[in-house]
Amino acid sequence: MRTDVRIDGLDVAAFTVPTEGPEADGTLAWDATTVVVVEAHCDGVTGTGWTYAPAEAGAAVTGLLAGLVTGRSALDVAGANEAMVRAVRDAGRQGLLGCAVSAVDIALWDLKARLLDLPLLRLVGAVTEEVPVYGSGGFTTYHDTHLAAQLTSWVHGHGIDRVKIKIGEDWGRAVHRDLDRVRHARDTIGPEAALYVDANGAYTRKQAVRVGEVLAELGVAWFEEPVPSDDLEGLGIVRDQCRCDVAAGEYGYDPAYFGRLARVVDCLQADATRCGGLTGWLRAAAVAQAHGLEISAHCAPHAHAHVAACVPNLRHVEWFHDHVRIESALFSGALDPSGGTIRPGADDAPGHGMGFRRAEASPYRVL
Repeated sequence: MRTDVRIDGLDVAAFTVPTEGPEADGTLAWDATTVVVVEAHCDGVTGTGWTYAPAEAGAAVTGLLAGLVTGRSALDVAGANEAMVRAVRDAGRQGLLGCAVSAVDIALWDLKARLLDLPLLRLVGAVTEEVPVYGSGGFTTYHDTHLAAQLTSWVHGHGIDRVKIKIGEDWGRAVHRDLDRVRHARDTIGPEAALYVDANGAYTRKQAVRVGEVLAELGVAWFEEPVPSDDLEGLGIVRDQCRCDVAAGEYGYDPAYFGRLARVVDCLQADATRCGGLTGWLRAAAVAQAHGLEISAHCAPHAHAHVAACVPNLRHVEWFHDHVRIESALFSGALDPSGGTIRPGADDAPGHGMGFRRAEASPYRVL
């Protein structure tokens, strides 16, 4: 192919999809999820990226990033990523603008792979053909019957032997119910499946240590964000006092943050739809490896699937209920998690293999 291919432009849209019912974790409640979709065009080929963020992230793509990317080489994704990161310096790389950069970066990687007619994991270089996943949901709003049905579907229906529920209800004010729900989850999935919990930063330090003691007795293997993720000292204290693996990192936006966090967790998390796209996620994986840690992909499973297969220190990808619903409904090419793994690129489709379904998405469009 020609090596002077240039990006023709970007299209941006946002879609707000209602949840099946009220959902909440330890520190937040919601009834809808917004996905911002970016399409990058070159020589009649389209690459697609997305992020889960307010629709204003799409406006940031149009206002701040599209002009920087248009006209650049479609093969030099790293250069485009660096230009975007520099451009948002004064506006703030974290948060909304980090999500905007991430969506564009994912679209550019997909575009490059499609131009080269390669599955994305072949372009980057695969380490494994199968990527482990864990079922994730178990919201604090679920009654016991709903929770059991979801867990049963993952473990006994799909053969996913790792599952996660939310705890820390009402900012850690309902510990008794938290632990009852953990016991109920353990009874539902049986003694063999791995049980994870996510407090979303709801607990205080000593509270998290006390909860962690009980979690370990119940065979919980993963304690995510027991305290707020910016409390690095607190994370280190809980990690050192708790038998469960402590994990955090979903709110990381740059390598420096991941470097600080890697010193105080047992497993580093990173979210490609926030941390600078696939470029940023691969760098986070390298930071984790430099600290002797594994990395876990946070949410957006189909955005992570291919790059997750390309790092030697992968632990797993989060098969998050809300995002699986959206990615299966609004995109073609959804993967099958049966048996607890997914196989990105198995069909040799170019790019990340996902195609945007405009007609299905149009009723939810907000931008």
